[in-house]
Amino acid sequence: MIKFFDKIHKNLLNVVFPAICNGCSKLLLKNEKIICTHCVHNLPLTHHHLLKETEIHKVFYGLVPFEFAASLLYFRKKGIAQQLMHNLKYRNQQEIGTYLGDYFSKNLLELPIINDIDGIIPVPLHKKRLYERGYNQVTTFCESLEKNLSIPIINDVLVKSVDLKSQIQKSKATRLETIKNVFAIENAHKIEGKHLLLVDDIFTTGATIETCAKEILKIKHTKISILTMAYTQS
Repeated sequence: MIKFFDKIHKNLLNVVFPAICNGCSKLLLKNEKIICTHCVHNLPLTHHHLLKETEIHKVFYGLVPFEFAASLLYFRKKGIAQQLMHNLKYRNQQEIGTYLGDYFSKNLLELPIINDIDGIIPVPLHKKRLYERGYNQVTTFCESLEKNLSIPIINDVLVKSVDLKSQIQKSKATRLETIKNVFAIENAHKIEGKHLLLVDDIFTTGATIETCAKEILKIKHTKISILTMAYTQS
């Protein structure tokens, strides 16, 4: 009986607040979740996990030593990835992170290097920004990776100690100078000698990831791999 009324309640909610695709904003069909079938088939996949060298390698060449680097989607203006990231980051559609994490995990499980990774470190928000937004946009993505790859999340090592305004319109050089002392390491003993997977939402100039990676690599015998949900493609 309870299940019967729950089903009625859910159906009524779907009538009043119909589920829409997070990629194109069209109504989802009965068997579709998060994004519609059309958007699933048109996801701008990078296939970075299959390549020996990617755009990320070129950006970080000679700057940050890393073991592996990949993004799942290409982020293009007015594209599906932009819509997904906007809904995830600003509209509290955290299930998008779970969906992308589950999707990407299948690819990552095929890579031998994943077995060498000891922990997942999300790029953190400042505590003020986290309080205002209520969540970190990479949390559900990382939780999905943790579950599917059996690699623990380490949340209490990399911290953002300074709250900054958006850096979207700034060049990489300006971003690097601005965020030079923004991130810090706590509880360094927890990552000594470990291979860490540094995770962020969107790779734009690489300034944030570069800064975080360099802080982590200051800790004795650490190694870094890099993973983002999307890579900005001009």
